[in-house]
Amino acid sequence: MQQTVHAQKLSDLETAILTYVRPDTFPLAIRVLKKEEALPDRVKRPARDFGKTFSICQGVTMSRRYGWSIAMGKEDLSCPIAKIAFGFEEELDYYSKGSLTDGMYTKTCDLGALTEAAVPKFSKEEAGTIVMAPLGRAAFKPEVITVYGNSAQVMRMVAAALYHTGGEITSTFTARADCADIVIKTIKTGKPQVILPCYGDRVFGQTHDHEMAFTIPFSMADEFAEGLQQTHKGGVRYPVPTYLQYEAKYPDTYEKLNEMFDTLP
Repeated sequence: MQQTVHAQKLSDLETAILTYVRPDTFPLAIRVLKKEEALPDRVKRPARDFGKTFSICQGVTMSRRYGWSIAMGKEDLSCPIAKIAFGFEEELDYYSKGSLTDGMYTKTCDLGALTEAAVPKFSKEEAGTIVMAPLGRAAFKPEVITVYGNSAQVMRMVAAALYHTGGEITSTFTARADCADIVIKTIKTGKPQVILPCYGDRVFGQTHDHEMAFTIPFSMADEFAEGLQQTHKGGVRYPVPTYLQYEAKYPDTYEKLNEMFDTLP
């Protein structure tokens, strides 16, 4: 019975997102499975099914573009930053002192240490297999809903998320480790997030220049779906309807021809 309720909620949310946001890629359901939780059926594991390790952003893009259900644990991961952020590896001094950012993202190691400290992280006890799937194909109860789109589509979702609360959404950006922002930060804060795709997401996940992302905790699914519907009804829509009820101003030669028309018998 509970599974049926989750499936219906996912279906309703997917319908609302596809109707009112119209993203180019599949909206995703994401969950971090604990050790005692079994994997859903028909999920692909990078190490097992492809003989390769991937970054989490690659898995996200596969899921949202191909429509695949992807599961990623420690053995599936290639990205060292994600291994630490998701609690699979110890945060070594070499990482925490800023060695990975020194000269690339920050002027010095000391400054890099501040950037690394800002990355959301799971503890070893919180670590688990990250599973993701399109909303309509998710055979699990998600913790996070993620939708990639352009800035206007993200704006549209921000409006929907604030329909029941008002106020503002606060997000932070470091140009790095957006996988941690998408999954870890959304789970830990229980709040929506605007996601700026990081450099790695663009290089390895092949996220396009025009794309951003938006996340909500699954606990907000019902009110978010209603927020999309009601803000659409109120006039906040995508595609954004441009205002066209104005009289154009043309070049002088065009206007002169119009004046000639007016003088004709």
